Amino acid sequence: MTVLVITGTGTEVGKTVVTAAVAAAALAAGRSVAVLKAAQTGVLPGEAGDAAEVARLAGQVTTAELARYPDPLAPATAARRAGRAPVHPHEVAEAAAKLATEHDLVLVEGAGGLLVRFDAAGGTLADAAGLLSAPVLVVTAAGLGTLNATELTARELRHRGLDLAGVVIGSWPAEPDLAARCNLADLPDVTRAPLLGAVPAGSAALSPAAFRASAPRWLAPRLDGTWDAEAFRRRQAPAAS
Repeated sequence: MTVLVITGTGTEVGKTVVTAAVAAAALAAGRSVAVLKAAQTGVLPGEAGDAAEVARLAGQVTTAELARYPDPLAPATAARRAGRAPVHPHEVAEAAAKLATEHDLVLVEGAGGLLVRFDAAGGTLADAAGLLSAPVLVVTAAGLGTLNATELTARELRHRGLDLAGVVIGSWPAEPDLAARCNLADLPDVTRAPLLGAVPAGSAALSPAAFRASAPRWLAPRLDGTWDAEAFRRRQAPAAS
């Protein structure tokens, strides 16, 4: 794949850290990487946004940000409140396609979930993925409540004829509860897509060197890693009741 679109099942699920891990693993595999943040919200001018955080953790990636709005809201709402032009899906697709002519891998990170609106016409990251014919990686939470949100995202992708590359758990807890352990088997079942990784909680606090060395161990071979989903499930399997 040349372009990979990365979305979450909602906010605060670890999307940016997963994007950084995918970038780090690709760099370790010898690939050139660009990271495109479609719309950055909740960050003021001069402050580091998500693309900068990916670069800090992953290393030598090209970063691009199409728009920035100060309020921590959906991009369409944040643009309206700021009195600024919104980002449209075709602009995201055009920027990603240009970066793809110069890099082996382009990671397009959305804002929140798949159907968060970019503009008043209802344009979304899903529309941009469709214009790019790009696979979509879904980042989800580990615990209770994640199955519904993840299945709905997977169904929407399939309804649109988009390729669901797989699912990554964005923040795997050090002491997972019963729901998290069971979800390792249930997430692939409800999404009909492979589980492609689990990033440990708190990984963003690692030094950049430690993050880069560890990232391939958190991701499956399709994402340039060495993580084995079945072995991980066996280690984490809950005891029979």
